[in-house]
Amino acid sequence: MSVIAKKLDQVLDRTQKLVDLSKALQEHNDLLNLENEHMKVALETSENKRKDLEEKLRVLKMAKSLEGSSEKTLDIKQKINEFVREIDKCIVLLNK
Repeated sequence: MSVIAKKLDQVLDRTQKLVDLSKALQEHNDLLNLENEHMKVALETSENKRKDLEEKLRVLKMAKSLEGSSEKTLDIKQKINEFVREIDKCIVLLNK
């Protein structure tokens, strides 16, 4: 076999190895992209759950503040008005 034929075989072998490596890297990249998407969904779910829990905690704190106190009727009406304003704000946000 001539020198040129050997060199050509080497080039073809190296090219095939590069093609195989490229395919393997593309498959790995696809897997990483899929895993990334799953992680984004998990993060979004966790963030929504955290927000829900924070809102529940806020409401619970407000309820506790009304529960154990001997506030005057006017103070209680002001707190109820505050709750109504908060609810109105939430409704406006939900309608957007």
